Amino acid sequence: MLSAFSLYLLCGSLVGILAGLLGVGGGLIIVPLLAAIFNSQGMSPDIIMHLALGTSLASIMATSLSSVYSHHQHRAVIWPMAFRLSPGVLLGAWSGGLLAGYLSGEILKPLFAVFELLVAAYMLWGGRTRSQGNTASWLDYGLGGGLIGMISSLVGIGGGTMTVPWLMWYGSSIHRAIATSAAVGFPIALAGSFSYLLSGWAQPLLPDYALGYIYLPALLGISLSSILFAPLGAKWAHNLPVKQLKKIFAVLLILLALYLLSLN
Repeated sequence: MLSAFSLYLLCGSLVGILAGLLGVGGGLIIVPLLAAIFNSQGMSPDIIMHLALGTSLASIMATSLSSVYSHHQHRAVIWPMAFRLSPGVLLGAWSGGLLAGYLSGEILKPLFAVFELLVAAYMLWGGRTRSQGNTASWLDYGLGGGLIGMISSLVGIGGGTMTVPWLMWYGSSIHRAIATSAAVGFPIALAGSFSYLLSGWAQPLLPDYALGYIYLPALLGISLSSILFAPLGAKWAHNLPVKQLKKIFAVLLILLALYLLSLN
């Protein structure tokens, strides 16, 4: 338990930095790492992905709050846009978590890996994202938020990979989009984690210390360290070459996706 908890603390520190620095959501790292740790602990393969996804979303609540506070200190969060996205995001994330409860681990694992590879490909070869200055209607906010929330919940992430481009399409700068996506990540994590808790509540294969599909030891370790490191990432986001760092991160995502697919 001690060695596993140390790994949870390490995951949290990486996630906290990345959430603040790149606005891409720490779930892209948390999920495959947790799946690997849970597999090494002998948990049932039938629920490993569900536990990894649900625990990832629950931990993002802490990461998001810490990260968004730091961004707010820099006056970078566009709160009106975050609030308008929230209703659709909440509904989508809740639905995504419930849907994941009906899917098998053999479906969730390749689904996550394909999503991670797509994110990596976009970071490596996608066109440069520019602020477009389009005006979003309430329908845009509802549909955009719902889609972002549902996909994010299905793959256990905070949604930054989709929220940042969406915000930039509607006029936000890159730094303000990263900051605002951290704020949007909280309702995604809140609704998504509760739906994973509900969908896994009566699962007989759950290990000790699990609430539904949320594994409490992992949640504690990741949350503790991510809260400490998220402000550091948010600070670096305003000073470091984020574009170059995303290329390195993309390579890491590819390796993690391939490793996840190799797990039995």
